[in-house]
Amino acid sequence: MGGPGDPPEGTPEGGPAGGEDEYRSVVFDESFVRAARLQESSARERMTDHAPAVRRRPPLRRGLTRQALVLVLLILVAFATAIYMGVRHPYGTQEAQQPVEPLRMAVIPLAPQGKVPGAADAETLFAHSPAAQYAVGAEGIPMPAVRGTAHFSDSQVVTALTTVKDYLVRSSLYPEVLDSSQVRPARALLDPGQLDQFDQSFDHPTADGRHAPTGWLVRFDPTRAELADPKIRVQGNLQATETDAGTLEVTSDHTFVYALRPTGARAGSQASLFTVRRELTFRFDRDDLRLGQAQLVVSYVQAGPLSCAEDSAGHLNPLLAGETAKAGGPAGTNPFARDSATALCGTLAAAAEPKT
Repeated sequence: MGGPGDPPEGTPEGGPAGGEDEYRSVVFDESFVRAARLQESSARERMTDHAPAVRRRPPLRRGLTRQALVLVLLILVAFATAIYMGVRHPYGTQEAQQPVEPLRMAVIPLAPQGKVPGAADAETLFAHSPAAQYAVGAEGIPMPAVRGTAHFSDSQVVTALTTVKDYLVRSSLYPEVLDSSQVRPARALLDPGQLDQFDQSFDHPTADGRHAPTGWLVRFDPTRAELADPKIRVQGNLQATETDAGTLEVTSDHTFVYALRPTGARAGSQASLFTVRRELTFRFDRDDLRLGQAQLVVSYVQAGPLSCAEDSAGHLNPLLAGETAKAGGPAGTNPFARDSATALCGTLAAAAEPKT
């Protein structure tokens, strides 16, 4: 009887003893197995005389195909071209950017010649003042007819004018700006190159022609005055011109009339009018137009009634109904007259005040 590893019938006759396979000592390494790729011949091939039952298969190709090599080469060429163009022309075809000009400003206080007129009803004051026919709020800042220039399209001119109007609204009409609680609405529209000057003006205000907050926006001393009527009267105009192939300039000239009363005064207390005329010059390069921001380069402001003896660099400190100025100025100045000019301190002309 055979052992556990033998066939049931025992070891075949003539076979090696102990069930040893005569080929067991032969070792097939990996290279031999790879080279022995065989494929069975077809029936037609087997019918041919001397055709073997199997034929050797050609070895498989290794490595990248031709299409893959071409793709890799194209990617490398494109990458090298991009690097070369970036090094040789790092700014593309854009024009060289001019440095941002700092804002130059003048804030002229206008002192009243007598007591500031007042009335219990702000509407009555407006009706008897030169602002009687002025529009209310942003409606007093109409957009002019728009035409493109030699180097700027219609849409670019519209962008410049719209940005300036937005700045005027944010810096002259927003209640949170007028009461000195916010500056961000106006700041957000300025070219980044002017932000340091803007911030320094509010952190360390001074009347040096560069760092007066009231040169950037209209703000009243919140401990002294507040709006008696939210309907601010406005009138003025905008004009856009091209100064060179890369610069668009917009000038604005607007008069804002506010009805004010003492802070915390009870309802029915007398109100008075306060007038601010702002003549501003804005400059735009192509980046400013693309980003919807502006460079405010000139700010000429006349405001009254104010006392010339008080420092109004940080805030406007209006004289209210019944108050008089501590000191006057050299000549009467009417902020409603477009051809009017003043010195560093002026006198508010009687024609500029309401007739009550």
